[in-house]
Amino acid sequence: MRYYESYADVRAEPEAIWAVLTDANGMSAWDSGIDRVEGRIAPGETIRVHAAVSPGRTFPIKVTEFSPPKRMVWTGGMPLGLFKGVRTFTVSSHRDGTVRLTVREEYTGALLGMMWRSMPDLGPSFEQFVQGLKKKVEAGS
Repeated sequence: MRYYESYADVRAEPEAIWAVLTDANGMSAWDSGIDRVEGRIAPGETIRVHAAVSPGRTFPIKVTEFSPPKRMVWTGGMPLGLFKGVRTFTVSSHRDGTVRLTVREEYTGALLGMMWRSMPDLGPSFEQFVQGLKKKVEAGS
C-alpha cells in the first residue's frame, strides 16, 4: 500500500466544512488543483473529477461512504482491483475550537508498483486541497 495524506485545522463548525467539501460545482473555485467535478457528491453516486495534475483525464469515482459531517470515502481505480485508490475525508473536532480536516488516499492492487512510478507527486496537490478548503471556509463564503 502507498498513500498521500494532508490535513488542516480549520476555525469553523464541522457542518461548514462539510458544506464546502460536498459542493461539487464550487470545488474548482477554491481548489485550483481541481478543474471541475461532474455529478453530485452524495451516497452511492459516481462523480467525474478533472484534476489539474492530469490534464485531459477524467477520473470516475464512486462515493462509497457518506456520514455527514464526519466522514466521506471516494473509491476509484481499475477493474478487478488491479489498481485502486480510496480517498477518505475525515472531519473531527478538537478541544481548542478548531476542526481538523484530514484527507488520505491509499493505493493498492497488483499494478501498484507500476502505477506508482508513473504517477506525479500528489503531496503538493493534497496540501493545496486542504489549505484551499480552510481558506474558503474561514472566509465565511
